Amino acid sequence: MHFETITRSETLETCVEKAAAALTARQHEDGHWRFPLEADATIPAEYIMLRHFLGRIDADEERRIGNYLRAIQGEHGGWPLFHGGRFDLSATVRAYFALKLIGDDPQAPHMARAREAVLAAGGAERSNVFTRAQLALFGEVPFHAVPSMPVELVNLPSWFFFHLSKVSYWSRTVIVPLVTVMALRPRAKNPRGVGIRELFRRDPATIRDWIRGPYRSAWGWVFKGIDMALKRVERFFPKGNRRRAIETAVAWVTERLNGVDGLGAIYPAMAFSLMMYDALGYAPDHPCPAAAWEAILRLVEFEDEDRTYCQPCVSPVWDTGLAGHAMAELAEREARSSSLVNAACDWLARRQILDVVGDWAVRRPGLAPGGWAFQYANDYYPDVDDTAVVGMLLHRAGRAEYETAIERARDWIIGMQSSDGGWGAFEPENTHYYLNHIPFADHGALLDPPTADVTGRCLGFLAQIGVPASDPSVRRAIEYLRREQEEDGSWFGRWGTNYIYGTWSALCGLNAAGLSPDDPAMRRGADWLLSVQREDGGWGEDEETYADAPRGRYHESTPSQTAWALLGLMAAGRVEEPAVARGIAWLTRHQRADGEWDELPYTAVGFPRVFYLRYHGYRLFFPLLALARYRNLVRSNSRRVLVGL
Repeated sequence: MHFETITRSETLETCVEKAAAALTARQHEDGHWRFPLEADATIPAEYIMLRHFLGRIDADEERRIGNYLRAIQGEHGGWPLFHGGRFDLSATVRAYFALKLIGDDPQAPHMARAREAVLAAGGAERSNVFTRAQLALFGEVPFHAVPSMPVELVNLPSWFFFHLSKVSYWSRTVIVPLVTVMALRPRAKNPRGVGIRELFRRDPATIRDWIRGPYRSAWGWVFKGIDMALKRVERFFPKGNRRRAIETAVAWVTERLNGVDGLGAIYPAMAFSLMMYDALGYAPDHPCPAAAWEAILRLVEFEDEDRTYCQPCVSPVWDTGLAGHAMAELAEREARSSSLVNAACDWLARRQILDVVGDWAVRRPGLAPGGWAFQYANDYYPDVDDTAVVGMLLHRAGRAEYETAIERARDWIIGMQSSDGGWGAFEPENTHYYLNHIPFADHGALLDPPTADVTGRCLGFLAQIGVPASDPSVRRAIEYLRREQEEDGSWFGRWGTNYIYGTWSALCGLNAAGLSPDDPAMRRGADWLLSVQREDGGWGEDEETYADAPRGRYHESTPSQTAWALLGLMAAGRVEEPAVARGIAWLTRHQRADGEWDELPYTAVGFPRVFYLRYHGYRLFFPLLALARYRNLVRSNSRRVLVGL
């Protein structure tokens, strides 16, 4: 189908109008958008475990979460990390425990299937570190089943091989309260006395090989030796040093507690901070644990009257920035869209972090703050990716009152660029890769190194606001993206699935920076996107591409990934490519009557291979952005995308 065929029809215009109406209806009165953010079974399961740890049981809420957990159980008997995914041992152990805490009969068919799957996979003793830490608090495994992370580490000097500043923000905010809890060794209240010994193939008291390979490198053996030594000597640590370390940890958490938005504004950090205060004997109505508890309750998402889950965090700034860009594609022709964009920009402008110097300043002392968080509030941990998206949107609005905010964002983003030319999501120079091999980091996601997707967005922002290609920050970013391009022409996607996401992000940034469609990097990236288009005209990619699945492939097309591919191709100058018209046609065919799209597969990432996400807004604002941009380009005298996203 040639692009002119769609241009002449009313189908495209109707789809854009319906999608815009659907997105408009979801905007809050104050101008922002927030869509649910769904992970796998682990967060709602941990939430149930937290309630039983504290002895705060809510029977009606448990009923709804139980319904949710049973509904997402896989055909393999266990729980996956994403919709339709393979069995995951740790997620299954936690989901089973949560359901048993709720009151499910262990002999019920769904529980028996889960138990059989766990035992076949080696038993609960082979679950990951965070699962074993939770089980230790319930007395299901000994505390030495968890790798040694003495609380004294909070007082280590910065030159030591491990230091809090050397790990990512999400690791830091979890580690500090967690190691404090593990030092205090509290026992869950567990009012119903529930245990899960039936999930172990061996008696936990007799197990000696809690930490074992295969290791990702020789560092694994080195750090296992260190762990063994620590386990032998930790009990001899001076009590005064431990007391001072706990005091340091509590002060660190309290300083960053973040009110009712929670420590780090992410569930695991919030939960362990609450456990820490509880283990220290703080009364529930003390301002610190009360705020932590309120922050957790705000993550509970009511899917409907019968199903509830707990979110890992909320994403209003991200949602508002991206939804705003979709509406901005319409604003050139529609006054109503302009007013909605202005309302979103006003809401975002008020949330720029200008007064708090966060943890990022350890690597960038003297740099003035100027970023945005991902959540409603998270002042210590602004997000580089969000800042670029918001900065581009404020610039598109073209209002003089945003100029200072854009300048502050520009300066902060330039200051956060790493020495290799790329950007990480929250930290510069967070590349101490050996730390991903300590036993505690069996998830391999302790760090926040530069990535192509974030770098593409930062490059797009800088170029869009007029930073010239000759500027060192822009030049180094282009060089970084050239180096990171894969042999097949794609780019890896750290925060979205996966090579489709990364390739879209890189192509948009490079286009904004002025690279021609004939540039080898642009041509190869576009050619790769064309090579993975599905027969139905759409695009899809499996989360398993973070493991061993073929890049850019999936058994079905998805709205968000189809939109990313289309946006990437348009940025690469392929607007008139027949494949683009086929992709647009796929989106128009699969739009629902209410203007939205269905998307059950997860298309976003917390940590590759460990933790995946489904942004419920992706299925709406990305297709609208792609459709509206296509409509604008084919009706204009230029085929050039003029923005960085």
